[in-house]
This record gives sequence, C-alpha cells and structure tokens, in this order.
Amino acid sequence: MPLRRLGQTSISIEPLVLGGNVFGWTLDEAQSFAVLDAYAGEGFTMIDTADSYSKWVPGNPGGVSETIIGNWLKSRGNRHKMAIATKVGTRLDRDEKDLSAAYVEQACEASLRRLGVDHIDLYFAHWPDPEVTHEETLRAFEKLIESGKVGHIGCSNYDAPLLSAALEVSASESLPRYRVLENEYNLYSRESFEGEVQELVLAEKIGVIVYYGLASGFLTGKYRSEADFDKSQRGGAMGKYLNDKGFAILAAMDKVAGETGASHAEIALAWLAAQPGVTAPIASATSVEQVESLARGARLELTADQIQALSAAGR
Repeated sequence: MPLRRLGQTSISIEPLVLGGNVFGWTLDEAQSFAVLDAYAGEGFTMIDTADSYSKWVPGNPGGVSETIIGNWLKSRGNRHKMAIATKVGTRLDRDEKDLSAAYVEQACEASLRRLGVDHIDLYFAHWPDPEVTHEETLRAFEKLIESGKVGHIGCSNYDAPLLSAALEVSASESLPRYRVLENEYNLYSRESFEGEVQELVLAEKIGVIVYYGLASGFLTGKYRSEADFDKSQRGGAMGKYLNDKGFAILAAMDKVAGETGASHAEIALAWLAAQPGVTAPIASATSVEQVESLARGARLELTADQIQALSAAGR
C-alpha cells in the first residue's frame, strides 16, 4: 500500500488507522492483543486512542485502552514500528472538559506512563474547552514538544471557525500549530467535515483522520430493521439511521458490493479514503476476521462512478 503523509507531520501512514476505543470495553486484554497483532501483521502502523477510553463503561476509570496498548507494545517489542495517537481534554476524575495548561501536562505524563513510552507521536486536544484560551493550551503543547514528550499535535471535534482561530493564534504567537484534525465523518454523517472544514484543511495542508467511519456499525449493512438491533451491543443506536437517507445509502452500497465483491464495511472505508483531504479513516475491530476485512477496505479502489453514486446517496 502506498503511504500517505499525515498533513505536514513526519508521520506517513497507510489508509487505515486502528481505533482503540474497544480495548478494555468490548474486548479484554487477550482479545485486544489478537486484534492488534492482526492489524500490525497486515502492515498497518497507526493506533488511535484517548486517555478517557473507556470511561463510559460502568466501573472503567478511563486509561484502560492506553494501558492495554502499552502492554502490547512492550510484549511485542515493536514500539519503533508503530505511530501512537492519543488525546487529552476529558477529565478522568469528573465529567468535565479541561484543556488548561496544568491538566494537559498532568494528563500527558499519565498517558506516557500507561502507554509505557517516552513520547507520543500525535497528541490531540480531544474536545474544545471554551473555558481555556487557545494560547494557554498551545503553550502547554509547546512545552511538551520541546521536552520531546510529544511529536506533533492535533485537535478533534473542532469546527472551521474554532480551528481557524487556533491556527491564527499559532501564527501570531509563534506557537506550534495543529497539524491533524480528527472529526466524525462517514457516508451518512457528513456535516462535521464537508464544506468549511474540508476547505480549511485542504488550504492549510492539515492531515485528517476520521472517526465513526462505519457509523457505529450501520454501514456494515447488517442493520436494516429493528429486528436487527440485537446483533451487537451497539444495535440500539441504529434507529436514527433507518430512514430514507439510510436506506438510499444501503441501496447504493448494495450495488457497489455486487460490482466489487467487497463487503459494505470495506466499501465505506474505501469511500472515505477517496475523499479530498482525508488521510485515513479510523476503524475499530473486535475480531481478527474484522481486521482482515478492514485491511481489504484499505486496499480497495473504487471507480469514480462508484464514488459519485455513493456520495449522491448520502446527500
């Protein structure tokens, strides 16, 4: 697979990033190791996680995904082969956003410890924090970069005005700039990327990795009625997709699947990787077989007509 440079960073990746949100949530450590082994075995090199994963699970304090990834890196001795992205900004001790300088420094040290690494390749501001200025957060990131603890910084869940304002502060104050954006984007949900955000990242040469690439599983094609909701833990969230737009997307995907022999998940990822400005989609997997399918999606090249038909169905 040809590598894609992640914006203006020193990181080059394949068109698939493994999501770490399931590690310690729907997968225990042994199952997580199997998925990570399969992903690395397919030749992929970037893992995306966050310090808060998977805090939403009762009894999970957060930090579990990072710990599992760290244990895997140590046991496999492959840290030098992998690019690790993690995030800061969601407090683990209470339900609150926090991008203050003090918390960023504290959280980075904790992430480094859990991951068992001496530096984080890509460190994201996870969510906007309206109580903290861009300058304060960026100065905290600057200290981490200068100390060698962080390679590059990015932001997640930022709209165009917010990202533009942050870039202006970086320029005016000679501070590090966000080199990568991570937003939600998939065939169904387009508003967090298409339009102003897409135009901005293209103009500023910002790398983009996107999450919810499979729309929480809807774009696998296995949820077509309420009777399908019990097929996974996420099934109950599928109701919002079962409408005219969702069915039109599935119909377009059915046609492309017939033409290519690819699964719906593979088609969804290939469509994302073909979108202007997108460096790679993020996708999580709960089995080796799912990793193999994700890998096929990363290698799938759709025709221009197929891409156009899929795009039109989702509008």
